[in-house]
Amino acid sequence: MRAIVLSEPGPVENLRITERPVPVPGPGEVRIRVEAFGINRSDLHLRLGYAEGARLPIVPGIEAVGVVDAAPGSDLAPGQQVAAMMGGMGRTFDGGYADYTVVPRAQVVPFRSALPWRVLGAVPETLQTAYGALTTGLDLRAGQTLLIRGGTSALGYATAALARDLGATVLATTRRPARLAELEANGVDHPILDDGAVAARVRELVPDGVDAALELVGTPTLPDTLAATRVHGTVCFAGMLSNEWTIPDFYPIGYLPTGVRLTAYSGNAADLPEPVLQDALDRLAAGALTLGPVTVYPFERVRDAHRDIEQNRISGKAVVITGSGK
Repeated sequence: MRAIVLSEPGPVENLRITERPVPVPGPGEVRIRVEAFGINRSDLHLRLGYAEGARLPIVPGIEAVGVVDAAPGSDLAPGQQVAAMMGGMGRTFDGGYADYTVVPRAQVVPFRSALPWRVLGAVPETLQTAYGALTTGLDLRAGQTLLIRGGTSALGYATAALARDLGATVLATTRRPARLAELEANGVDHPILDDGAVAARVRELVPDGVDAALELVGTPTLPDTLAATRVHGTVCFAGMLSNEWTIPDFYPIGYLPTGVRLTAYSGNAADLPEPVLQDALDRLAAGALTLGPVTVYPFERVRDAHRDIEQNRISGKAVVITGSGK
């Protein structure tokens, strides 16, 4: 089979297509014939050497969609459509950048859909994180206001869609003026141009501050995001588009505004219930839900996908298809 292997951290040239034996699943494992996989910012972190605890060489990829090829002793039958994500994929064991991948059954969520693989490949990890951030991280409710810092990321678009569906008012930021219209076209109520300090503009729209905020840029913008949030409001840290995620000499009393809550979210396949995934796919198929723009690449162009994400050439999700993408 074909597999994309990262032997050592560095430039995109370190991602190399190689031939490997098809992996053999053991007890409690599922072999998936991969049809598509999403590329995430965390994949860039791995390639650039920022991912702690990753073994190298490795096949990257924290998610994949495809069909069950073998599942000895499992409740899953060959041919079943599945999504796999997180839990060490592409970090401690080989991930989704391959024609086949083997993952623990606990990492696998079954579904049924007639959507093309190029569409399905954009959904699993993004939906899991958006759903978990809104429920576990923020406990967002209908009628509340939500600020998304990093709105034109795949996670930003997906979170905006789910929040609007819930009945929240959504504010979302972008650093590029040309993308303000994209945010509005994808259902954001108040697109905001981000120059690094948006709290004042947020409070022009919501004088007391937003009820909830999702921080996807990282620690450079976190203080300003906290300043845009009301007393007893919540900020959830769930992304690191800036590649900066630590706070030197963190002094909570001086750093956190009085009464503003700071949480974090990082989930797993178990945090995306099967009915939630199935409902999202059904609504995508019916045109009742959109999770934002998707840019599709063939398997041979995975390096281009990494370049485009790293240089912020695309908004939304990058998806790689292993075959025809049908």
